[in-house]
Amino acid sequence: MQNGSPLPEKAAIHSQTVAGKQFSSTPGSGRIEVLGRYIDEVLQPGERVRYSTTIHGIIYVPGVVCLALAVAAFVASRSFQGDGLTLLLLGGSAVLAAIGAILVLRAWFWRWTVETDVTTMRVVHKEGFIKRRTFEMNLDKVESVDVDQSIAGRIFGWGDVTIRGVGEGEERIRMIGSPLEFRNHITAH
Repeated sequence: MQNGSPLPEKAAIHSQTVAGKQFSSTPGSGRIEVLGRYIDEVLQPGERVRYSTTIHGIIYVPGVVCLALAVAAFVASRSFQGDGLTLLLLGGSAVLAAIGAILVLRAWFWRWTVETDVTTMRVVHKEGFIKRRTFEMNLDKVESVDVDQSIAGRIFGWGDVTIRGVGEGEERIRMIGSPLEFRNHITAH
């Protein structure tokens, strides 16, 4: 406990900005309080988060495209009166809306359950909600960090990062936002 705070000391140390939002575990700081992040559970005393990222927002695009097509099909159905084509367009609109909603919810859940952080001592990556998969590597054990980006990934800012460790194997983190900045925070320790 720290300063009468109900939070453990390691959680009170954690404060950073993620995706333009300020997060803090320090009560009374006037900032948004976020509890339940994996990194808050595993921070060691004196360890601080230097950089946090997650899956890039581009994963929403397929669902949003389906929803836009559903709206277009619905609007097109309104131009036909009592025609068999109206029923076909309405049915297509409903199917596309359902698929779009499922894709958007799936993308949101995937993005919500993935955390990738660089601390002052290690790289921490967590995937999953009920079934959790984690990867942690000390910064002094990192041998190389490779970034793979497609042309669209370079334009919109996402990519895959492969971290190779000395005697620790390798880990590939897919579709993260700002992969070059993530790499720079690992290699500049």
